[in-house]
Amino acid sequence: MSETCPACNKELTSITGYNRHLAKTTNPACRALYLASQQFRASPPAPDQQDNESDMDIGDVPDPNQSLPHFEGDFFGIYAEDELEWPAEFGDGGDADNTPADEEDSEDDGDAHDEWEPPLSASPHDTHEEDNEDEHDGTQDPHISDAQEPDARHRVEQRLRDNEQPIDPTKQSSNVTYHAQLDSSGTDNAYAPFASKLDWEMARWAKLRGPSSTAFSELVSIEGLSEMIGLSFKNAHELNKIIDHKLPGRPKFKREQIIIANEAFDVYYRDIIECIKALFSDPNFADFLVFAPERHYADEDETVRLYHEMHTGKWWWNSQKHLDCERPGATIIPVIISSDKTQVTLFRNKTAYPVYMTIGNIPKEIRRKVSRQAHVLLAYLPTTRLEHVTNKASRRRMLANLYHACVGRVLAPLAAAGIDGINMRSGDGAMRRCHPLFACFAGDYPEQVLVTGVKTTQCPSCDVPSDELGLAAGAANYQPRNLNAVLDALSALDEGGLAFVRACTEAGIKPIVHPYWEGLPFVNIFESITPDILHQLYQGLVKHLLAWLSDACGSAEIDARCRRLPPNHHIRHFTKGITTLSRLSGTEHNQICRFLLGIIIDIRLPNNMSSARLLRAVRGLLDFLYLAQYPCHSSETLTFLDEALDLFHDNKDIFIDLGIRNSFNLPKLHFALHYAHMIRMYGTTDNYNTEYTERLHIDLAKDAYRSTNHKNEFAQMTTWLECREKIFRHEKYIQWRLTGTAHHPHHHPRPPEMSFCRTQTMAKHPSVKAVTLEKLANEYGAMYFRESLARFVVKATLPPNTTITSRQLEDRAADVYLPFRTLPVFHKVKWISVDVRGHGNTPVTLDSVHARPGCSKPFASDSVASRFDTAFINDGTGGPLGIKGQVRVVFSIPPKALAILFPPTFRPPKHLAYVEWFTAFRAPDRNHGLRKVSRVIKDGERIASIIPVSNIHRSAHLIPQFGPTAPREWSSADVLDECQTFFVNPYLDRHSFVTLR
Repeated sequence: MSETCPACNKELTSITGYNRHLAKTTNPACRALYLASQQFRASPPAPDQQDNESDMDIGDVPDPNQSLPHFEGDFFGIYAEDELEWPAEFGDGGDADNTPADEEDSEDDGDAHDEWEPPLSASPHDTHEEDNEDEHDGTQDPHISDAQEPDARHRVEQRLRDNEQPIDPTKQSSNVTYHAQLDSSGTDNAYAPFASKLDWEMARWAKLRGPSSTAFSELVSIEGLSEMIGLSFKNAHELNKIIDHKLPGRPKFKREQIIIANEAFDVYYRDIIECIKALFSDPNFADFLVFAPERHYADEDETVRLYHEMHTGKWWWNSQKHLDCERPGATIIPVIISSDKTQVTLFRNKTAYPVYMTIGNIPKEIRRKVSRQAHVLLAYLPTTRLEHVTNKASRRRMLANLYHACVGRVLAPLAAAGIDGINMRSGDGAMRRCHPLFACFAGDYPEQVLVTGVKTTQCPSCDVPSDELGLAAGAANYQPRNLNAVLDALSALDEGGLAFVRACTEAGIKPIVHPYWEGLPFVNIFESITPDILHQLYQGLVKHLLAWLSDACGSAEIDARCRRLPPNHHIRHFTKGITTLSRLSGTEHNQICRFLLGIIIDIRLPNNMSSARLLRAVRGLLDFLYLAQYPCHSSETLTFLDEALDLFHDNKDIFIDLGIRNSFNLPKLHFALHYAHMIRMYGTTDNYNTEYTERLHIDLAKDAYRSTNHKNEFAQMTTWLECREKIFRHEKYIQWRLTGTAHHPHHHPRPPEMSFCRTQTMAKHPSVKAVTLEKLANEYGAMYFRESLARFVVKATLPPNTTITSRQLEDRAADVYLPFRTLPVFHKVKWISVDVRGHGNTPVTLDSVHARPGCSKPFASDSVASRFDTAFINDGTGGPLGIKGQVRVVFSIPPKALAILFPPTFRPPKHLAYVEWFTAFRAPDRNHGLRKVSRVIKDGERIASIIPVSNIHRSAHLIPQFGPTAPREWSSADVLDECQTFFVNPYLDRHSFVTLR
């Protein structure tokens, strides 16, 4: 079946090829025909035209001679869009479900809408061809370098900067627009439509922090309460009316039904274009939005390129170049989509299938914080399992087609908007012509398989054979998946169902009828699948590694070592070990990775096999894990990333020799080979980490479900979410009204700091006001406190540039009199975060050092073990490591004693610390790469000093050298005293890794 383009008379082999021709063409006549078809498709059909929608050609010309393919959809599990019936829209979905979410006495389990019902007797459908939307046209070979001749590249960059200017110089901020939308915008009341600040605060509390609607109604219905505090509402229903009808908000949800296999499924979704506008115009993001791609370099010669935010990756740059060929001056809005089914109940197995969206113009540091509302819940997809379909293969294909039909419905507006552009105002009021483009998809492996249509056990990005998934980069034989071949296979749908299935099988994908990405511009879905730190590494490779090590080293020995690790701010103490834990979360795997390598050093393997290869394999995998999470990569660190993975592959056969594995054909292990390339394309992995969307499940799925009466829950969940979003938006508006329109300079994006940006803080008051010197020696372990403080006083009182011998120092220290018997003692030193990028982040505790004795209680569970942490100490040389010491006491000298001990010209530090020293760092071991230290002992006594607390750089963690078997008499509380030799742990956090590796 051939088609002829009426604009250029070109012969096409099929209607799908004709659709692709129109989407790709640069011929003005064909382009006009294509744009006309998009306008036709943008208008929803009337109900009586719905059944005939798919009979229309892309030029809106019916073809009476067109022969339609027919095949048994129930057998193959394949359905065209007209078979996945979309009844007429049921309105905007916002007014359908105003019933209070907690109305438990309601027996009506349905909607106010008329539901679709299956016919009495099923009759076979005819399969119709579907109108194809914009086809992929500009994706370049992903492995072609974007290096250009420097002058030409600079000219392109200058043109981008010139075209970056807004198309409308007049500005109207989003808060001004919001103010105009309020019904009471003419009043001077900043809290309108609420009567007063108290009225607003009560409404905000009720919707964000308060109890159920029924409980709130009972509260405000107490006689005289509303009048006493001046509330404008007397129950939850009146409050809901104010919020629903008087507060603007993000786009409302629509509810539609899709019918498949004689069963109707509800889809709740929003207009994606309006959601993008809501994010783009959010006033809280106005000063941080990025509008054009940039290249950042680490050197003046521009040879070492940096990758961090999404706009520093090659995808944005390449898309901008392709788009500017036809539409100069475009502002690209990268659309990041994520979907993941999640359970919302503990026992009833009730699930939700949310789809989230954010945009790459917002900095990643803002996007990853749920409290900043930089993600939008785009849709709730059907969660059906189609259990009434008995053929398993058919059921799987039907579920895949159902998913793509629903997501395709949601993302369809991106097809025309991505090419033609839409005028949007950012939060500062500037108008720009924006082109929202599908950039990447974030999801776990089942979602990646579902989106790309590849088969399970295959890589979603390349064509590597399933039996070569465990090979290293140099040994595996693979190429990026051929998008054109896949699109050709999808076009075989015109030739009938059986030919379609065979063509898809040859192309290496499942037979999906028009996957949602087929018509989106500039999209190569196989290049859009991003790395997934949470599921691929923590819940994937690390989970496997723990099982392998448990088999190799013995569960009992590994658990014994875990119980005896010294405490640290960054280390979770697994009192029962780690091998018996079940259903570990990504956070728990993260915590285990921080000490995993250190506890297997010197461990005995079966048959006394050497552990060298085992240590190198574990080291390579952990190094890869930490390098993959860098917030900023350079072309050099990406080389380190590949080298770390090669180190694992070079030594992984130790697990085969131990009889633990037969092969390593794991898709998650293979996908690690693509990490460096994907970072070059889309920026670092924290741009698209599924850990952020997993956190969204709590607020946007689980909490939303708990707010319902569990009857027709999704309608209530969407209403509840819309209400909360309106409250959040009105809160921003009130802050703007109260603080005015202060101008803030636009934030210029720069590479994230890899340095140690945090501030040391001390408690205002001591933990213990008066501790005797004897107790410092007996309970705190500061055996030589008097002598150390005397030496500190002597050194402090020496004239400048004066040196004395050790003997002279000891003689002078013996004459120092300490005019006190007790000292105020502090039990903790903390470091808090610094908002160096100006994003308004709340300070949080990032590190701490504890120095406190134990406390015995009648019940063992109430007792507290002593804890004296180790730390990196600044030795004054300016080096990145300094020296290590164990902090025993943190104290202050009483003010009255200062005048006696020190001359008036010397101002001693407010806080001092008694520290016991360890030896200098030795060279890293060639196998595990850790540095060894031990205590400094002289004449059988530990060497200690008094130092200013400000010299303590950060906490450190020492892993004991257990030997072949961990001594069972050691415990976590006393292991630092019992053991003599330790390994410095480089996996505490990113700073430790960067410094020690």
